[in-house]
Amino acid sequence: MPLALLALAIGAFGIGTTEFVIMGLLPEVAGDFGVSIPTAGLLVTGYALGVVLGAPLMTVLGTRISRKRMLMLLMGLFIAGNLLSAVAPVFGVMLAGRVVASLAHGAFFGIGSVVAAELVAPEKKAGAIAMMFTGLTVANVVGVPLGTLVGQSLGWRTTFAIVAGLGVIGLAGIAKLVPDLPKPQGVRLRHELAAFRNVQVLLAMAMTILGFGGVFAAVTYLAPMMTDVAGYADSSVTWLLVLFGIGMVAGNLVGGKFADRALMPLLYISLSALAVVLALFTLTAHNKIAAAVTIALIGALGFATVPPLQKRVLDQASGAPTLASAMNIGAFNLGNALSAWLGGLVISAGLGYTAPNWVGAVLAGSALVLAVVSATLERRTAAPSLFVTGAAPVEQAQPVHH
Repeated sequence: MPLALLALAIGAFGIGTTEFVIMGLLPEVAGDFGVSIPTAGLLVTGYALGVVLGAPLMTVLGTRISRKRMLMLLMGLFIAGNLLSAVAPVFGVMLAGRVVASLAHGAFFGIGSVVAAELVAPEKKAGAIAMMFTGLTVANVVGVPLGTLVGQSLGWRTTFAIVAGLGVIGLAGIAKLVPDLPKPQGVRLRHELAAFRNVQVLLAMAMTILGFGGVFAAVTYLAPMMTDVAGYADSSVTWLLVLFGIGMVAGNLVGGKFADRALMPLLYISLSALAVVLALFTLTAHNKIAAAVTIALIGALGFATVPPLQKRVLDQASGAPTLASAMNIGAFNLGNALSAWLGGLVISAGLGYTAPNWVGAVLAGSALVLAVVSATLERRTAAPSLFVTGAAPVEQAQPVHH
């Protein structure tokens, strides 16, 4: 794998840390600003919606410059947003800082996925994409737990200041290691938009929204669920997030390995298992050991879907993949926003901190249904090509010479 993938992974590490660290700090942020846990959950929802909006916006703005320069500009925006969050005097300003940082997220992973895929042979594309996303998963093993620990010990503002520093390191890595690939010639915005007329691209994005949304329905409210239901101490949330992150790393690597070989079967297995595990989390959340095992499984099964879904979008939009790739990252975060909002609704309705797990199970099950629909449509589309209407079977046709 090219060394440039390390630079992309470094940037992904910083972005992954800021995206997920807020989940372990929701009680501290809520208490500092005097808001409820569901209100503090808007910091997750707001970030996710910012990714959804920022993915197409930043990608379109970046069509006139090289991909390397755009990646550097996105990291600069990420740094600014985290610094704003770190110094926010009121909740609204912190929410604004989260949105500013989130604007870089979708385009970074979208453009980064395209760059990663271009750096390797076609049969290694999913592995290259998974390598970049390893930075995001490792952030959940190292960055998020440490950020949570620092936030609980020294204050959450310190955590976001450190995250801004991670952005500076990511920016330097991209400047040093990522090659300045030439812009693709002849690609216009209308070509990028044409990919969204492909029903398979839309189905893949819908699977992304629902499948990964199932993960976030449970994980957004992990801290209060584990302290109030499982009986863990506040300090234990850090180590539970480590388990979640280890699961993410394992799932991402497995997804990257098998997506190039058996993409749709991988999605069937991971989405089915994810729906079952999320449903069981409603029960296992009441036991410390069972809850810990379940958290790791959710991370593994959730991220096993990331490389295959991202690769499927790139394959189906192969003529102009940049915007579709970025929009699929936005789809991940649209799922995050939807599930965080739905999770907050069921908690506010008095159904308890385990209720979001049922929301997640339904979302993951719905993604599985779409995966079956997508494969069925693909088979039906391919079948007519075996015969020529009103003529003999293809194998009897005369060869065509070029």
